[in-house]
Amino acid sequence: MAVETLRQHAIPFFSPLLGDEEIDSVVETLRSGWLTTGPKVKRFEQLFAESVSAGHAIAVNSCTAALHLALEAIGVGPGDEVLIPTLTFASTGEVIMHLGATPVLVDCGPDFLMDVAEMESKITPRTKAVIPVHYGGHPCDMERILNVARRHGIRVIEDAAHAIPARYGDRPIGTIGDLTYFSFYANKTITTGEGGMVTTNDAELADRVRLMSLHGISKDAWKRFSAEGSWYYEITAPGYKFNMTDIAAAIGIHQLAKSERFWQRRAQIAAQYDERFAFTPEVVTPTTDLHVQNAWHLYVIRLQVEDLTISRNEFITQLNQAGIGTSVHYLPLHMHPLYRERFGYATEDLPRGADLFQRIISLPIHPRLTDEDVDFVAATVNRLVDEHHR
Repeated sequence: MAVETLRQHAIPFFSPLLGDEEIDSVVETLRSGWLTTGPKVKRFEQLFAESVSAGHAIAVNSCTAALHLALEAIGVGPGDEVLIPTLTFASTGEVIMHLGATPVLVDCGPDFLMDVAEMESKITPRTKAVIPVHYGGHPCDMERILNVARRHGIRVIEDAAHAIPARYGDRPIGTIGDLTYFSFYANKTITTGEGGMVTTNDAELADRVRLMSLHGISKDAWKRFSAEGSWYYEITAPGYKFNMTDIAAAIGIHQLAKSERFWQRRAQIAAQYDERFAFTPEVVTPTTDLHVQNAWHLYVIRLQVEDLTISRNEFITQLNQAGIGTSVHYLPLHMHPLYRERFGYATEDLPRGADLFQRIISLPIHPRLTDEDVDFVAATVNRLVDEHHR
């Protein structure tokens, strides 16, 4: 009997791994009476800053909020352009539009990362910043990106939503660009349920991010209601309501402590997949540059669909029917109606991203997976390739 017929339960694409530590910490927070931004948030910020060797870390209620604050801090506004890869999540471009600026889309290479040469070719006098996305947890070529940015006088904001804990050379992702933002959404490498973080070594940018994260109030809310604070505050800018709660931070503190262990398991799973697909040329596996540490938030295969009798969509359907959860990261931005209608993009304008979209499948890669789960996923992929080989 084939191994894939022996499965007794479905394999989810992702499932967060929460232990008694997180649960006990949340209960402790609830009993403390301090539910919103308070001492747990401050502690989480301190620990996170240390983990990425950053001078400053500001916790907020989502990664989208973190991006918004980072762009606002460098002054992005009407008339500005911001370069972003087409292969990214919707919020990367939407926040730029919320600030009145224009997202300029850049195609990707076969490694899923922003094409740096094309990025430079799209810089204009209106370009304010570039946002390299560390897709799947693999760091972008930051040395080249920084060199281009410095030559043209533009800011670099790193999208590290997938990149805990990733490294570029001997440096953790978190302080290479002017600002970096992270995600703690439920399916990320560590989670607070919803949440995000902004890191930087620039004290002035950090002060602006922190100020704007809570209504432009001159003092942190938790300080105003603690023994060290004062009832008096002033509003100095029209800020936002982006602060993180102590309930979320209570989870994040313990998730962060486990991040290295989580990463080691994901790296093991990636190696298992690599081994199982080594002799399946119809499945192109992700690669990692020698000088980086891949966080392995995603394991994205590329199907050589020209060698198969079924499409990528049909392949996904059959994986799902076998009980395997999958996803696709992402429909490129230039292929969405918003970008076609507002900015006039056509599918062929960024052909590499469009071609990748027809081929890519994200397979499960999370610490809850057993070796048997990984073997089943790989065996099923290989079986489908054999059954539908052209």
